[in-house]
Amino acid sequence: QNKLGWMYQEGRGVEQNDRKAVRCYLRSARQGFPAAQNNLGWMFQVGRGVEVDDLRAIFWYRRGAEQGDPSAQYNLGWMYQQGRGVPQDDVEAVHWYRKAARQGYAAADNNLGWMYQHGLGVRQNDGKALRFYRRGAERGDAAAQYNLGWMYQEGRGVEEDDVKAVYWYRQSAKQGYPSALNNLGWMYQFGRGVEQDDREAVRWYRKAANKDDEVAQNNLGWMYQVGRGVELDNRKAVKWYRKAAKRGYPSAQNNLGWLYPIGQGVKRNDRKALAWYRRAAQQGHAPAMNNLGWLFQTGRGVPEDDRRAVHWYRKAAALGDASAMNNLGRMYQEGRGVPREDAEAVYWYRRSALLGDAEAQNNIGWMYHEGLGVRRNHRKAFRW
Repeated sequence: QNKLGWMYQEGRGVEQNDRKAVRCYLRSARQGFPAAQNNLGWMFQVGRGVEVDDLRAIFWYRRGAEQGDPSAQYNLGWMYQQGRGVPQDDVEAVHWYRKAARQGYAAADNNLGWMYQHGLGVRQNDGKALRFYRRGAERGDAAAQYNLGWMYQEGRGVEEDDVKAVYWYRQSAKQGYPSALNNLGWMYQFGRGVEQDDREAVRWYRKAANKDDEVAQNNLGWMYQVGRGVELDNRKAVKWYRKAAKRGYPSAQNNLGWLYPIGQGVKRNDRKALAWYRRAAQQGHAPAMNNLGWLFQTGRGVPEDDRRAVHWYRKAAALGDASAMNNLGRMYQEGRGVPREDAEAVYWYRRSALLGDAEAQNNIGWMYHEGLGVRRNHRKAFRW
């Protein structure tokens, strides 16, 4: 009955029919067959042939898991991690992932690695995260291969090694894992672990973008915007930014917003810029907050409002955005939206300058040259 259910679910040898699959799984599950119990749980979880019902999914996953089915153990762990049908409980999630991993279930190895990497239900430990990622990767799990590559790229739990990062990204990419396809593109774009090659970067970004990876869509848009690895094409840049932006990716929302005020690839429209900046800013994207500040400062798409400009510059600056720090310094220097205060302007110029913002470096040099907010010092002015 379980096998027949799978044939109906996949449309193998019979016409695809989720309802018939559920009936077959149910008959087998009631007879105590753990694989069918897991399959029936999955149908309830995702709403195939039945309405979504997390409580019933948990019921069947638990019955399969308690009989030792590793897929059911993994799925039950995932439900605990997500808080679906049960109170969210990372410790319980780890418990079931561990049981599945002990039976060689590679996806459970990957999830255990994630739990150790982020300290969820266990004490944070990059070394243990690496160990579980490696075991899952060697067992062929694409997500684990990707995560292991990332650990090598970032030097987390292991010495940084871009060549090994590329190796594991490539293994994952062979299985079509979108994030690995994107990261391979990034490695080619910046020449990390491979010879720098913009065309190859574009090739991998495109593969990932066509699988609806929003990070890759944004990256591909940027390559079109600046003409790297492809002929410069602002309309195609807009196309890919828009795809990523509609999926909620804040960097793409900000990039799309930036094109509207200057009319690149789109008709100039400050109000649309405002809308996209706002959507990104609501997700905590600091550059978009800074751009919102600029719109309020200049009255583009909104009535000019220096206080609101300062509000957004300050929020972006608090998140470490160097351009916003410089802009906030300028507002203090000019007394726009805040009382004029040269010492406060110097404070923000200095913070921005130390982060490498060239305009801020020039501004603080000018403050030293003129003795504004600091004692006049031509040597320091020259240095900046």
